[in-house]
Amino acid sequence: MMSRQAFLCGLGSLYLSLLFIFLLMDVYARPANNSVLKEKAADGKDENEILPPDHLNGVKMEMDGHLNKEFHQEVFLGKEMEEFEEDSEPRKNRKKLMVIFSKVDINNDKKIGAKEMQRWIMEKTDEHFQEAVEENKMHFRAVDPDGDGHVSWDEYKIKFLASKGFNEKEIAEKIKNNEELKIDEETQEVLDNLKDRWYQADNPPPDLLLNEEEFLSFLHPEHSRGMLKFMVKEIIRDLDQDGDKKLTLSEFISLPVGTVENQQAQDIDDDWVKDRKKEFEEVIDANHDGIVTMEELEEYMDPMNEYNALNEAKQMIAVADENQNHHLELEEILKYSEYFTGSKLMDYARNVHEEF
Repeated sequence: MMSRQAFLCGLGSLYLSLLFIFLLMDVYARPANNSVLKEKAADGKDENEILPPDHLNGVKMEMDGHLNKEFHQEVFLGKEMEEFEEDSEPRKNRKKLMVIFSKVDINNDKKIGAKEMQRWIMEKTDEHFQEAVEENKMHFRAVDPDGDGHVSWDEYKIKFLASKGFNEKEIAEKIKNNEELKIDEETQEVLDNLKDRWYQADNPPPDLLLNEEEFLSFLHPEHSRGMLKFMVKEIIRDLDQDGDKKLTLSEFISLPVGTVENQQAQDIDDDWVKDRKKEFEEVIDANHDGIVTMEELEEYMDPMNEYNALNEAKQMIAVADENQNHHLELEEILKYSEYFTGSKLMDYARNVHEEF
């Protein structure tokens, strides 16, 4: 695999080719982000049942080190996020937002404070976690056909390769007889990375068998303290250029996005860097010393960290707090609906008046 140093040295005139290299690095280096492999799978449903998900709901940073662009909507809307579609009827969305506002406003003073928003964020984050638990039950049954309550690495490996188009019976027979498997280099690299995660999810005493709870840690490491540490190590490994197991600002913003073929693409790159820079300086780097340690990144990535939830609540309020009273009124949320829901509500002022 190409090293990060070699990867970065091509910036400038070779920037276009770097995009291609970066996509390859995503496939080779990150076991949790295998979208390229997913596209190759004949049956996408089977693939999703046994591979750790690309996208983690309610988490600020994905497992590949990218910021979760949908985070604000996920922790504000929870399961109702899918209902706020871009082409949905604005009046219906307004009514839904008004209902959500009343639920967040637990003291019924017609405004939302930081503590109220913090409580809501924690509630929605837990909602995502419970959803992951329920999905995990189904996924676990898919890889535990004999129903003994445990899955071995070989059982998982067979299901994984079958989802790639390999003959399940032939693979099972070869593994049983310790015969060599003819697997392409790309798939083998993903398997090796997944095996590392499998071992990390195997709680003491290690038996190389995962029960349902351990399998949940394998698929959703963000909800397991031990696996959260492992996920942080993986992200540090991918971004750390000098090997000191810490991240500087330059390392954190070094991953290229898009191309610079035209001004629009350049603007996208600039916005991407701006977002990462702000997140690094204002949120992740807790002591503001210009360095992010593994401990700081772990606290940042912990979805159930109450301090982070309060900090996020204050940030969300600040975005729409036009009258600077450190609270959100309904009119402010409706006006900045695109930030909270991803869906822009037109003529919000007139419609609010009509609703009341």
